[in-house]
Formats: sequence, structure tokens, C-alpha cells
Amino acid sequence: MRDSKRVAYWIRRLSEIAMFGWLGLMLLADLTVAASSPPLQFMVFACGIAGIVAMALRRRYRVESFAILAGLSMLTSVVMTSTGTTGIPGAAETGALLVLVLGVIRHVEPVRTAAILACAGLIVLMAEAFARAESVEALAFAFLLFAAWSTIAGVGGYLRFQQERRNEAVRSVRRTERLELARELHDLVAHHITGIVVQAQAARTVAQTSPTAVVPALDAIATAGSEALTSMRRMVTVLRADEASRSPGTSLADLRLLTDRFSAEGPKVAFEIGQGIDGRTLAPEVLTTLHRVLLEALTNVRKHAPRAGWVEADLRRYDATVVLRVRNFDSASDPRVARLGGGFGLVGMAERVEALGGHLDAGLTPEGAWEIRAEFPLH
Repeated sequence: MRDSKRVAYWIRRLSEIAMFGWLGLMLLADLTVAASSPPLQFMVFACGIAGIVAMALRRRYRVESFAILAGLSMLTSVVMTSTGTTGIPGAAETGALLVLVLGVIRHVEPVRTAAILACAGLIVLMAEAFARAESVEALAFAFLLFAAWSTIAGVGGYLRFQQERRNEAVRSVRRTERLELARELHDLVAHHITGIVVQAQAARTVAQTSPTAVVPALDAIATAGSEALTSMRRMVTVLRADEASRSPGTSLADLRLLTDRFSAEGPKVAFEIGQGIDGRTLAPEVLTTLHRVLLEALTNVRKHAPRAGWVEADLRRYDATVVLRVRNFDSASDPRVARLGGGFGLVGMAERVEALGGHLDAGLTPEGAWEIRAEFPLH
């Protein structure tokens, strides 16, 4: 996962450098044209400089940078046509406007605002063509600028559509898991409350024969109530945060049973539980989340690496944390590389782990194995 993020980071940086390099070359072309044209053509050169600045600030001030550049461009067109000055549209100015239109269509909310701003960008581009150039040239520039704007609008719309589809899929997964959590919350409450009721009835019976034994029973009731409140508070916090769910009642034996079943049907799994870990070490919600992460990891091995030679899984304690690792080896190919965000199952697992204050990573190890690593704090 970290390797994929590093690759994506450098691809993004290199694309930014290339884009600003092209804008710089366009700005030099604008300067060359301005040097051999009427003085007002230098306003076009100034718009090109403003466009490069707007591009540098577009991620932080997306709408503002677009609006300022569009306003300066329109002002330049009005001044040139009112004075009868002819020239050509600025290359850097136009390139920056088109890129800003792409960002507006893809990111600005709501969609209506994005559409209005994109249409405003088209008006500004048409003003560049008809207000600055002569009639014959104006038609040619208008056609080229309209074709460029149409292409950019189509690309931006497609990217926005894909992002909306993914966002809706993620919301659907979270809604489903939230409903599951609501059902399981009832089971968790019933489990704890039943224990408290049983202990209270036992304390009442003991009080009739041995009053001194009531105090330990009351202490046990208080402890059980505190544990119930802690577990319910964590689960309700996850529910409010639209996070994923967990099934109460999972034990370490369930983890081993899960790996045994997987070994019988798929690649062999070597599962090891380290020293210092038992049923009392981990909170119930951590145990059940470990079960879900292990299940998702093994399911991914079966789905994406069916020819894996074997799978290594271990659960170990490191000071104040517990770490689950699942690694598969000898896979001919692994299409999940660098795509944690592409699988909704792993997205849901990451949400669950982070809801408990932990962290989940997935990616290639230096040895070439695919590894999922979930880390939880011990409270």
C-alpha cells in the first residue's frame, strides 16, 4: 500500500511538472506574439501569468482561482474590442482556463454550480476568439476553443461520474454494515444484561445465607456493567460514524477454526498465535474485528491469488499493541497491487480497524508477498 502511494505521489508530481512546463512554453509564445503586436496584447501575456498562478492555487482555491482568471480574461477581451485592437487568444491563458474548467466539473459541488461555471468558461473562451481576433481568424479560433472545451467537459464529466459511482458504492457498503451493526448491538446488549441479571439473582440468593458474600457479587455486577457500557459505547460510536460492524461473541478459537476451514478448501494456512494473547487480553470488539479482517484477507487470497502456494497468518502482541498479519506467497499474479482503495471489502476493513483506534495496511512486502497488516491498541 505504501509503495503504491509513493508511486502515485511521484506520478502526480511529474504530471504537475510537465503541465507547468507546457504552460511556461505557452507563456513564452505569448510573449513573442506580444512583442510584435499592439501594446494591449501584453494584457494577454499578463493573463497568461495570472493563469499559471491560478493553476498553482487551484487545489486550495478552486472556484476563486477560476473566477479571477475568467474575470481577467473577459476584461482583456472587452478592453481590446472596445479599443479596436486585434490580436490572438493567449496560449497560456487558454490552457490554464481549460484545466481549471476540468477541475471545476470534476470537483465543485453541487453539480449545478459546476455546470454554471463550466458554461461561464465557454463564454470566456468564445469572447477570446471573437473579441480579439479578426473575423476570419475569429471563426477558426472559436471552433478550436469550442472543440477543446467540449473535450475537457467530456473528460471532466466522465471522471465525475466514475467518482460518484464509487462514492455511492462506498455509501451502500457502509449502510449495509451499519444495519448489521444495529442488529448485532441488540445481541451484545442482551449478552451483557443477561449476565448482570444472573449475577444479581445470585447475589440475592447468597444474601439470605451469607450476607458477607454480597459485596463481591456487587463488585462483579459493577464490573460487568462497566464492560457492557464500554463495548456498547464503542459500537454506537462506530454506528454514528457510519462505520462497519462486528459480530459479538468471537473468540480466538473461532480464528483458528476459520483458518482450518480455509486450509481444507484452499491454499494451506499456517496460523500462529503469539505469547501473551488470550481471550482476556483482547476486548470483544477487537476479537470480532480480527475475525472479520482475517476472513476478508483469506477471501481475497481465494479470489485474487488462487494459485498461491500457502498462506502465513500470525497474531502477536507488541507492548501495547496487537498485530494480525496475513501473507500469501507464490502467486503467479496479484491484481490487487497498489489498489487498496479499489476493493470495497478492504475499505470496510480499514474503516472497522480505524474505528477501534487501529490501523490497516495492505501491499507488497520486500520479499514479494502480498500482506495485510492490522494493528490494534490494547486498552
